[in-house]
Amino acid sequence: MSDTRGLSLLSGGLDSMLAVCLLRDQGIAMEGIVFVSPFFDAAPARQAARQLGVTLHEVDFSADILALVRHPPHGFGGAMNPCIDCHAAMIRRAGEFMRAGGYAFVSTGEVLNQRPMSQNRKSLATVAEASGLAGRLLRPLSARLLDPTEPELEGRVDRERLGAIQGRQRTEQLALAKRFGLTQFPSPAGGCLLTEKGYCRKLRDLFDHTPGIPAVEDVALLRFSRHFRLPEGGRIIVGRNRADNQALKALARQGRAILHTVNVPGPTAVILGDIPPGDLHRAAQIVAAYGDRGALAQVIVRHVTPTAATELPVTPLPRETFAPWML
Repeated sequence: MSDTRGLSLLSGGLDSMLAVCLLRDQGIAMEGIVFVSPFFDAAPARQAARQLGVTLHEVDFSADILALVRHPPHGFGGAMNPCIDCHAAMIRRAGEFMRAGGYAFVSTGEVLNQRPMSQNRKSLATVAEASGLAGRLLRPLSARLLDPTEPELEGRVDRERLGAIQGRQRTEQLALAKRFGLTQFPSPAGGCLLTEKGYCRKLRDLFDHTPGIPAVEDVALLRFSRHFRLPEGGRIIVGRNRADNQALKALARQGRAILHTVNVPGPTAVILGDIPPGDLHRAAQIVAAYGDRGALAQVIVRHVTPTAATELPVTPLPRETFAPWML
């Protein structure tokens, strides 16, 4: 066994798992690190770490990524994903962790030309330079197609036992997975909400109506249900099912104002920020419209704030009226 220790970015995807395996196969003691934010869940990384039997370090990346979404130096990908800047920032943070913990290098599961915009040769070089970790940044799956890194030149890592994978085909990765006995890994698509255009419509609206950087708590709410931006600028989230309604009701205990039906079964809605009186009435009408009201022409909706509760008798709005307000 080598006395070299390495730190690998572990998203939970197959490529990130194989990066660990290729290095550990050389006797290098590997640990994983994952960067957690409202846009990325650490659950796949935790599962991967269990399967690999490695220690996983979880780092809160929320402030970093929100700042990059507001001002991405290298721009966005197909949605609101600042992939180049995000990768550089994660590797920079991993480098700080590396130096503090006495690791020899940071590795990633990036594959040359797998993604045409963020993993071409120029982008990989840009990420390495922007991260400030170029000499200590190792990409094991494509290493023999890239310039040697310091751990390779020092003899800590055997370059000839690393990969020369490139492109979008995954034949070589699947063969390596079989070799290393990896049986559980997610599909290559997805993972980061910033690549999902439907989600990004809601996120763009939040950024457009928030001076500076939105609060992490407000961004986390974008995962819930139906979102509406009302005519006078008010914003509400309306539950779709029992689980949503329970989660939204819990927000009332955190000081959020909510709406819910009283005389018929119906959804719960949470109000984000201040809401003009006209929009409050419209919000109550939307909640009523989703209620199971039968032939009732009027529904009572309760408006609950941290200091008071009032009941609003309203006529449900036709859905075609408020459909344009849905984000």
